[in-house]
Amino acid sequence: MTDRPEILGPAYRQRAIVPGKTALISVDMQNADCAAVKRHANTPESAKYRYFYDRLDTLAIPNQQRLHAATRKLGIENIYVTIESLTKDGRDRGIDHKASFINNPRGSWEAQVIDEVKPADDDIIVRKTASGPWGTTNLDYILRNMGFEYLIVFGVLSDQCVENTVRGGGDLGYLVTLVPDACATYTPERQTFSEAAIKGYCRQRSTDELLKELAGL
Repeated sequence: MTDRPEILGPAYRQRAIVPGKTALISVDMQNADCAAVKRHANTPESAKYRYFYDRLDTLAIPNQQRLHAATRKLGIENIYVTIESLTKDGRDRGIDHKASFINNPRGSWEAQVIDEVKPADDDIIVRKTASGPWGTTNLDYILRNMGFEYLIVFGVLSDQCVENTVRGGGDLGYLVTLVPDACATYTPERQTFSEAAIKGYCRQRSTDELLKELAGL
């Protein structure tokens, strides 16, 4: 970047995106957690996550669909970050995923992005076995190769993998726009706390606000 953010203050972070220098990052929108068969099931397990599934159905997924369509229309790169092991038994996973018994085997149904927001034929998919993609994948290398400086981020879980993506992106020098109403986590309290806690690392825009900005570009 040619500007000097150190003398511009917090307003620097609030700048509108530049389409040719922007990538959209979708975080963990995959069958393992977000599949329709889970969202629409009537079981004790689905009842436990009802807030999460309802937020996905009524808010996050519809907003993501709108954002994918609008950004693709502008030629903004859509990049998907997913949890997927390089091996079937997950022996390559990070220690946290091993301790948490998280393993989406290579090529599995669980690792695939849900149909409602599935990648286009030539979209980039970055696979990780940790909470965040920075230092654990080649995402930063890809973004810098393609000249991106701005990131639009959404996905699940708001207070885990999404926050990790936002914080790490800010530390690496990207200007990050978080879209909270295109994200979801397990409780409304966790969602509210996450949005407040992450403010210092990004600008936040609702889907409607960001669509208006994109329309003006």
